[in-house]
Amino acid sequence: MANPRLSQDIEEALLGAPLRYTRAEVEKRAGMSEEYALRIWQALGFPTQPDDEPAFTDGDVAALLEIKELLAHDVVDEEMVLQLSRAVGQTMGRLASWLGDVWLQRLSKQFPADQPVTPDVVLAALAATQELQPAFERLMIHGWRRQLAAAGLRAAAGTAAATADPAAGVAHLTVGFADVVSFTRMSRRMDGDELAAFVERFEGTATEAVAEQGGRVVKTLGDEVLFVASEPAAAAEIGLRIAERCEDDPDFPRVRVGLACGEVILRHGDVFGTPVNLASRLTATARPGTVLIDGGLAAELAEQDAYEVSGLRSRPLQGLGRVRPRVLRRAT
Repeated sequence: MANPRLSQDIEEALLGAPLRYTRAEVEKRAGMSEEYALRIWQALGFPTQPDDEPAFTDGDVAALLEIKELLAHDVVDEEMVLQLSRAVGQTMGRLASWLGDVWLQRLSKQFPADQPVTPDVVLAALAATQELQPAFERLMIHGWRRQLAAAGLRAAAGTAAATADPAAGVAHLTVGFADVVSFTRMSRRMDGDELAAFVERFEGTATEAVAEQGGRVVKTLGDEVLFVASEPAAAAEIGLRIAERCEDDPDFPRVRVGLACGEVILRHGDVFGTPVNLASRLTATARPGTVLIDGGLAAELAEQDAYEVSGLRSRPLQGLGRVRPRVLRRAT
């Protein structure tokens, strides 16, 4: 069982302030109803605290006051704040876990393998974390601003296109899945560190290929990456670069890719719709090292001299009926 005093020390060290308010007290200081404040904490992913336990800081009071100021604007309502809070909670939760894993792995190398992890060791690690925390926070804010600028450019480009209405949560995009072949069998032969390095390498390579062509990684699932691109040729190039990587690097896994274009629904950074399902089914059908595309993308690429498209026999795809996949290759 965790040491309560150590747990509090960890929280206060990382939050940068003492835990001094109960939930009722922090809500009273911010002038916010208990019901709505609780929904915000839950949307952010915070565990529900006992009513009589000091678990909040002055920073939590300031956060609720900021939300009250947001709600004073005509374009912001309570449901919008809850949606944004869920987005922040899920994104920051994953980011914190990711950084924590990397940081703890690095710190573990600083201590002898036979040295027990004592409270003093944990607090020493926290002290080092506090020193670096401001730099990490600045990097995070800068990254968020760059991503926000990129999102604004995508929205502007989508608004100018006759086939898209991003304001209504709809856009015309090419969706792609890249999937590691035989991942389950490969992972059984690896220990934890090897598997983590393998996944990091695959995700890093795929992310670089997407970024170079101006696409966007929607999410990664260990052995699979979901991405989108507004330009069909960019999506084609992303798919081919990822699938071809194992030809240049024997240590890189065999990957198969599926691409489909059409109207998708945009929701909280994710994408939904028939093109997403079709791209997923095409990926499952593709042979290792190949890229399968749908007829819509084949038509979009018809004038592109850099690529060749050849048709396959139509086949049933789950939930989509009979579909005729095409194989995408570089022009010879």
